Amino acid sequence: MAGGSGVSPLGLAPPLWYHRDLSRAAAEELLARAGRDGSFLVRDSESVNGAYALCVLFQKHVHTYRVLPDEEGFLAVQTSQGVQPKRFKSLPELVLLYLQPSQGLVSTLLYPVDREESIPEDRDYSDGEDEKPPPLPPHGLCSTDTDCDVVPSYFSAPAANGLSTISHEYLKGSYALDLQAVKQGASSLPHLNKTLVSSCKRLNGEVDKVLSGLEILSKVFDQQSAFMVSKMIQQSVNQGGDQELENLVTKLAILKDLLSSIEKKALKAVQDLSVSTLSSPPPLTRHSKTIPVQAFEVKLDVYLADLTKIGKSQKHSLSVDVEGGMLVVMKKMKDNQEDWNTFTHHKIRQLIKSQRVQNKLGIVFEKDKEKSQRKDFIFASAKKREAFCQLLQLMKNKHSNQDEPDMISIFIGTWNMGSVPSPKAVGSWLLCRGLGKTLDEMTVTIPHDLYVFGTQENSVCDREWVDSLRTALKEHTELDYKPIAVQTLWNIKIAVLVKPEHENRISHVGVSSVKTGIANTLGNKGAVGVSFMFNGTSFGFVNCHLTSGNEKIGRRNQNYLDILRLLSLGDKQLSSFDISLRFTHLFWLGDLNYRLDMDIQEILNYINRKEFDPLLKVDQLNLEREKNKVFLRFAEEEISYPPTYRYERGSRDTYVWQKQKATGMRTNVPSWCDRILWKSYPETHIVCNSYGCTDDVVTSDHSPVFGTFEVGVTSQFVSKKGLPKSSEQAYIEFENIEAIVKTASRTKFFIEFYSTCLEEFKKSYENDSQSSDNVNFLRVGWSNKQLTTLKPLLSEIEYLQDQHLLLTVKSLDGYESYGECVVALKSMIGSTAQQFHTYLSHRGEETGNIRGSMRVRVPAERMGTRERLYEWISVDKDETGGPKVIHPEPPTPGPNHTVELNHKLLAKQDSAEGDPSTCKNNSYNNPAYYILEGVPNQSAATLSSELLPSPCSPPAGKALLSGGGSGRPSSGSSHPRRHTAGHPVRPISEEGSSEDDGIAVVGVVSGGGAGSTLNRPPPDFPPPPLPKGALEMADTPFSKPRPLYPDLAEVKIPAANSSPAFVLGEDFRRGGPGGLDDQSCSVLQMAKTLSESEYPPPPRAPSAPPHLRGQGLGDACRTFPPRAPITESIAEDLPEEALWGSSSSSLSVGESSVGESSVGEWLQRLGLDRYEEGLLHNGWDDLEFLSDITEEDLEEAGILDPAHKRILLESLRQQKQQK
Repeated sequence: MAGGSGVSPLGLAPPLWYHRDLSRAAAEELLARAGRDGSFLVRDSESVNGAYALCVLFQKHVHTYRVLPDEEGFLAVQTSQGVQPKRFKSLPELVLLYLQPSQGLVSTLLYPVDREESIPEDRDYSDGEDEKPPPLPPHGLCSTDTDCDVVPSYFSAPAANGLSTISHEYLKGSYALDLQAVKQGASSLPHLNKTLVSSCKRLNGEVDKVLSGLEILSKVFDQQSAFMVSKMIQQSVNQGGDQELENLVTKLAILKDLLSSIEKKALKAVQDLSVSTLSSPPPLTRHSKTIPVQAFEVKLDVYLADLTKIGKSQKHSLSVDVEGGMLVVMKKMKDNQEDWNTFTHHKIRQLIKSQRVQNKLGIVFEKDKEKSQRKDFIFASAKKREAFCQLLQLMKNKHSNQDEPDMISIFIGTWNMGSVPSPKAVGSWLLCRGLGKTLDEMTVTIPHDLYVFGTQENSVCDREWVDSLRTALKEHTELDYKPIAVQTLWNIKIAVLVKPEHENRISHVGVSSVKTGIANTLGNKGAVGVSFMFNGTSFGFVNCHLTSGNEKIGRRNQNYLDILRLLSLGDKQLSSFDISLRFTHLFWLGDLNYRLDMDIQEILNYINRKEFDPLLKVDQLNLEREKNKVFLRFAEEEISYPPTYRYERGSRDTYVWQKQKATGMRTNVPSWCDRILWKSYPETHIVCNSYGCTDDVVTSDHSPVFGTFEVGVTSQFVSKKGLPKSSEQAYIEFENIEAIVKTASRTKFFIEFYSTCLEEFKKSYENDSQSSDNVNFLRVGWSNKQLTTLKPLLSEIEYLQDQHLLLTVKSLDGYESYGECVVALKSMIGSTAQQFHTYLSHRGEETGNIRGSMRVRVPAERMGTRERLYEWISVDKDETGGPKVIHPEPPTPGPNHTVELNHKLLAKQDSAEGDPSTCKNNSYNNPAYYILEGVPNQSAATLSSELLPSPCSPPAGKALLSGGGSGRPSSGSSHPRRHTAGHPVRPISEEGSSEDDGIAVVGVVSGGGAGSTLNRPPPDFPPPPLPKGALEMADTPFSKPRPLYPDLAEVKIPAANSSPAFVLGEDFRRGGPGGLDDQSCSVLQMAKTLSESEYPPPPRAPSAPPHLRGQGLGDACRTFPPRAPITESIAEDLPEEALWGSSSSSLSVGESSVGESSVGEWLQRLGLDRYEEGLLHNGWDDLEFLSDITEEDLEEAGILDPAHKRILLESLRQQKQQK
């Protein structure tokens, strides 16, 4: 970036119109607020380092021009091919020219938009968390002479030290003083010496670090240089004045000699050692202790009708022998007799968890080759059920014939150590013992595959810390875990350790750090990160310490966004994507420092009563996530443990919430500062098995927090059939794509496609359709001819179903991203096109949505696949009373059988009605989708069957179930996510899909007589909260039918093998108001909340539009594929009226206007045309809608004169009567 950290490229005092690293979206908002044609600003380019973006507002659209440097350092505005660019020495010189008229821009630069000067940051010690200024970062190595088997710490690249500035200061000022001193007979240049010492200060520190790191090696391999190294390290502590520069030169000479000789001396020493140890036997390999046989007391779950057949005794015992690969089912009979059956691991076909009864589990046993039997057991608790499932999974994995694992277990811990060394006994942390969701005692000692430790205020040096962790793990697991990465930023540390058997499965290890302390230059606050590949699955881990203080929510949010943007982890080819999209699984942990917004006494009362839900509702992190300010689409397990901060040290019984400071009494309310969140690609497997805190580690004012995860992984796939021939090549084909982008620009766009299954990234052509119904949003579409066909490297379905496609929508004018997303290929595989629908995000902000039609065509010769271990356990989503069904074969697991659904089914579904083979339910043949745009709104069920045409309608009179989700559980990750504090909510994923996994969920249809099958839209896509009044009851009488969206009055279902096409009519009515309980932000909500960025009409700025009629809602709910395009070019935008003023009349289907053809003509006839802009701005752009306008609506549109209001309302009343 042109404006990276350090001194601005435009000097210490850059022009106010230069906004440095301002984001594109923020620049558009600033220009929108300015609201005048010719308003402009300059920011850094997001696509090219060292380049700039000149943003100009004209006719309410933002035009972006790239300013590129050439080889000689001159700047020029990028021009069309064949146009000679004008070159400038500096950015101010360039802007000065374009302040003159007729220079080729869309508008003369008239009104500079100044940057908002940030308030000087005060010291970040306000809450008593940091009572002293932050100490200097510790050395990465200790002073002891023992060797260390640990990967050395990695340090982030230092920022520029301002050498050029220091040199200029000397030449401009101090040089004259030295000159005068020489004239007076001085034999030295003291000011130059001071300048050199200052310039080399950073170099001095780095050399000290390198010498400290090599000190041990020199003592082991090069005794001659070891004495000099130790001497120079000792001298560097007391050096100063004139000797500092001389000592630096000496240290550099010693370092040069040491580096040039140590390798040869080390080689000779190792060779001598190897000769002497050839005859010694190899050391014994330590294996983890065997898992003993575990027995579970259960009851057989049967129905009353079956009691007479099997007797009254229902007590059973299930004994799991992990090492032997057997499950013994023992039935307890009368007179202490026992009847038992033994099942080997391959005879256990499937485990089915009950969603309704948390301690109930169905087990499908294979009786013979063609028959299987299901038995349901009731465990003592849900925790016992989970322990049983975990042991059976271990047994399956241990005796599997697969060379590589399908699933691994990950422990993640975060702890603010309070600048005090940890106690030796941290077993409760490692074993997840304490408060909250903890593991069962039967499974706590089972070693995890990965351990990730994130600490803050950790004063222990890296080697000692990692050694202590390895010792503790060895004590509890008898395994010697291997450190694969350690990263430190001052006292913020992250360490990743792996089982020895997995060490060779780890590759592409990367580390990074970001400072967010005072002025983003101090490392007392910030983040450290580690990334790597586990076979074919990418992982990222971020440990952060954010700004403290109850009131500093905005600073914490900004810390998060800075880390998201600046942390350099993962595949460098994915630089267009922030780190939340670069990894299959990203875990974010640390002291996030978000507090509780509640009176201290109320908080303490709730904690004493162990009532956490009211506190979670005022948790700042939960509130900010609900607003989509931070951690967009991340997940967090339900919190069921007390706040982890701020305890009295030495106890966990008392919270210390007051502290006397020099500025007065400071209050630190108890809070959940320490958190673990995660984000995973869609259609991947991840389950959080524990999330809690210890209650016996008391050295810090924070309690350590732990979480364990069961994560699906993929292997480095090797095709058994070799590279595909041309006849066996798989293809990824697109029929069309449509995106709604949050932008005031009207440029053209293209799409870039990235995936590990592609040899290189691919580009589409520019969009061939474009339209807009809101100044802040743009709809762009690509037809089949604009989209390239992608060829995966391998064609096996087993390989492709684990792959994902990353998309980024970029502009042609600046090649900057306007939104990114990820799509799973698994649901797209098939002979017919499938629909995908997901949200777009950029720099942590939701910027729109994207949907399309695509298919992954796999040749028949490459269709062989296998069941994954994590697919072996499923969730019974259709469990009700009634007899159990014994399946000849266990049901084929879908992608997310461990996903938890939010609804409970009330009665057993009729198998014929729910057969997915007869009815493919998805969001594209559900008209309610277009009303709700992804909101699970109850009102969809009130639409009558004749208004919802569907080829899947069951016979009339059949009572159908009410469902709460789509037919498939979601094509996303199977983890729960919190939207509303205190209550677990539906799983969140990146995309929705039309594929059905075999369970159809249907809904009750009222008001229409015959039932109609309804399928809720994908639960993961951004569901917008609808504004009040946007929906009306379906049975409300209208004098004339009026569709909610003029271009979407009726949806007809496409044929099975045809591409989606929607025909519009006029029979589509509004649904009734329902339970709008979703808080996630979408394009619709953004349209509603962007009134501050829009253009206020005279005489005053209106408030947010009450109904969004004709703008936000219509914008996000139009037809797909897009309607006939409105042709546009980058250089010339159509006037506002062409896109907006006549849109309602041109889009209406089957309706004619009454009286005048537009709102403008009607107002002109009444002589009140000056109010047109205010009405259009507030969404009153259709005469048909105006019949419902109220006096309050008129006032919000800027019509305050009582006489004028009466004229308008009377005119509308007369028109209504004429109908």
